[in-house]
Amino acid sequence: MAKGQYIEGIGRRKTATARVRITPSKEQRVIINEKPIAEYFYAPTLQKNVLATFETKDAGIETYEVSAKVQGGGLSAQSDAIKLGIARALVKEKADRRSPLKKAGMLKRDSRSVERKKFGLLKARKRPQWAKR
Repeated sequence: MAKGQYIEGIGRRKTATARVRITPSKEQRVIINEKPIAEYFYAPTLQKNVLATFETKDAGIETYEVSAKVQGGGLSAQSDAIKLGIARALVKEKADRRSPLKKAGMLKRDSRSVERKKFGLLKARKRPQWAKR
């Protein structure tokens, strides 16, 4: 791969969308919306969630520089979207990574999202209190 080349992957979760670009590099760096990962995701669990793809066994993953643009959703949904984007980009670069990443559940798109509110109800399913008189 030529210098300055990147592989792009798109990840989504709820209403969050992440455009992830990975570039092979000597040391691992993760930049999200022009901020380092520790500054963007303050919670260590969210940071671990984003980097979980790189800890997958038997995938033969080297060090990469990750740049992600993410919008919409909350922080948890954004971290899941970035994780999926990284996994998709890694598979796009080398197809033999697909089975270990799939076995680890990194290539699953979580399609659950918020159910819409229906008219006549207070929320999606919550009904107004029933009164006899």
